[in-house]
Amino acid sequence: MDLTQAIETLQSGGTILYPTDTIWGIGCDATNPEAIKKIFDIKKREPNKSFIILVESEKRLQDLVDVPEMAWQIIDLSEKPVTIVYENPKNLPKELLAEDGSVGIRIVKNDYCKKLISKLNKPLVSTSANLSGQKSPMKFSDISEEIKNSVDYIVEDNQDKVSEFSGSSVIKVWNNNQIKILRE
Repeated sequence: MDLTQAIETLQSGGTILYPTDTIWGIGCDATNPEAIKKIFDIKKREPNKSFIILVESEKRLQDLVDVPEMAWQIIDLSEKPVTIVYENPKNLPKELLAEDGSVGIRIVKNDYCKKLISKLNKPLVSTSANLSGQKSPMKFSDISEEIKNSVDYIVEDNQDKVSEFSGSSVIKVWNNNQIKILRE
């Protein structure tokens, strides 16, 4: 695994192209506003469209949001990757928040992402490795040269793997345990 170079890139405010537990993603340190702005530029994305955050553990999730009981149930029962949108996050830059102040966070299950986030010791921004409005890449070879040339580092692991998921489910959970499915 080429974790060291990826981590050094993230720590220096850079962006990486990496395999997530769903599809290939563009990532950066989720606590670095300048790095987050770089990803908006790479994707040519409107600033009012937020990104999701990946964490490796329940503890890191709880450092960022108050987790309603319903969210824990969804996380525990989900068989595929699930991103939960939470109200009132803490310790995150405003660049990551949706217009209503919420944020989407997923606890990753694959080993590469878990190790990467754990060694970085910070949450990771994740967004599909495509320009805004284009189709999400299911495998590394689907990623455009423009994206590959725009990031600071490309992870070498798993470039031959095809994702079994086209993306995660996205479910908003309010602090009063109400839910809304945003993407199945």
